[in-house]
Amino acid sequence: MDEIYVGVWSVAPPFVAIALSLITKEVIFSLIIGIMSGALIYSMFSGLGILGVVTVTIDTMIGSLAKTDNAAMVVFLALLGALVALVTRAGGSNAYGFWAARIIKSRQSAGLLTALLGMLIFIDDYFNCLTVGTVMRPVTDRHRISREKLAYLIDATAAPICVIAPISSWAASVISYYPTETGVTGMQAFVGSIPMNLYAVLTIFMVLWLGSRKNGDYGPMAEAQRRAEESGELPGAQLRDAAAKSEIDALSVSEKGKVRDLIIPVVFLVLFSILAMLWYGGYWDGSGKSLFEAFGDTSAGFALALGGFGALIVAFFLFVPRGLICFSEFFKSIGAGIKSMTSAIIILTLAWTISGICRDMLFTGKYVAALVEASTMPVALIPAIMFVIAGALSFSTGTAWGTFGILIPITIAICDIAAPHLSIISLSAVMSGSVFGDHCSPISDTTILSSTGAQCNHIDHVATQIPYAFTVAGVCVGGYLFAGLLAGRNMTLTTILTLPLCAVVLMILLIILPKVIKPGDITPARRSPK
Repeated sequence: MDEIYVGVWSVAPPFVAIALSLITKEVIFSLIIGIMSGALIYSMFSGLGILGVVTVTIDTMIGSLAKTDNAAMVVFLALLGALVALVTRAGGSNAYGFWAARIIKSRQSAGLLTALLGMLIFIDDYFNCLTVGTVMRPVTDRHRISREKLAYLIDATAAPICVIAPISSWAASVISYYPTETGVTGMQAFVGSIPMNLYAVLTIFMVLWLGSRKNGDYGPMAEAQRRAEESGELPGAQLRDAAAKSEIDALSVSEKGKVRDLIIPVVFLVLFSILAMLWYGGYWDGSGKSLFEAFGDTSAGFALALGGFGALIVAFFLFVPRGLICFSEFFKSIGAGIKSMTSAIIILTLAWTISGICRDMLFTGKYVAALVEASTMPVALIPAIMFVIAGALSFSTGTAWGTFGILIPITIAICDIAAPHLSIISLSAVMSGSVFGDHCSPISDTTILSSTGAQCNHIDHVATQIPYAFTVAGVCVGGYLFAGLLAGRNMTLTTILTLPLCAVVLMILLIILPKVIKPGDITPARRSPK
């Protein structure tokens, strides 16, 4: 369907979906209403009438699933669900949990290990979210780290680490959007932006800070954590629908499982996925591509799906010959595992649909970008303003990558004319703001996958993460204001001073906020029904 210009109405669908999800706590219902509101706006402006609401909704939903990368991601989710069920059934998860209980003696160690594992998996954020959750969930449960906290640890070390890693799918995305006529290569700009990518670096700093402190949480997260510590309840662990959960739980768990029965499938999942990324990126096709170029040209969804399939084959030969699972139980577990991913697949499909309506039909991103381009602002404010605009756009559309594609060329064009010395800082601000908005948005795919990886209620994850994201974002706004004012005088001094000063401010806030905002002073995170 053709794009149409609807003005301010283009921001209505994401606003409706986000507002309803926060009010009703029902993300599927909210996404459906948001999608239908966008279809209604499109139908009214294009003359399709009321019947067009249905046709636009269904056509867009089918189209989102028909996209090869999205379809591949659905296959990967199904395969990962199957792998998790098999590892659980073979006793690998239980064995790993008992081993970790002997090795990891404190809640702080469990949190830090989760964060460190998230930092090690920097190739792709989707892969990061689901793998870290699968491996660390038994450990964090045993140490009574709430599922909301686990989801935050996963989310806060997925996109932030990927967006500052030169060899990652995110780096390839940023570089592909960087204008070629600037005289600076996309790779040079990306590497130069890392020290000023304040949200990513400060979020990682915050994760390590919170993981190392005993009582560092505040806001809704503190209440969720208090509940988990005092009662052992993990009410966020109800993401899976009841039928799928009962089917997995009904499968008898082998008592002969070893730690290697969890580690080996996950290691092969990582190995096969990385090799598949290089394969799809053309690393071995004789074209002479570098490692980075191959990662940049790859299809992450296809690679992850292939990696998941390979890991299932490894699991078959690891479990069945040793009698951990019989032949029929192996495939019964696969079916139960796939069912466990039903909720995540539905939510992702709806999120892709509303993103498609906003991006491809209603000009939502282009409308916001046009407002930015037409505005007049003091050049020193450009980085801070671009951070805020990128955050708002990413929050509304649920996609950081889409925000990159819209704002990076515009930002560089503005700076090239008005303030060349602010080009790299402004690029960093767009990247930072995009990740910030992506973290806060209930319709973001990485936010959904973090909830899935932690098996945490999605809205509980969003509600507990937002105060943390806004804490870092507030420091970032101040940092970009400082950088914009100082950059005109001394760019080197700006780069050296900005990040350390922001880290000190954030550290002070993280000391004060837990003392000011007590768990009993806020409304507890919603408890999912048992």
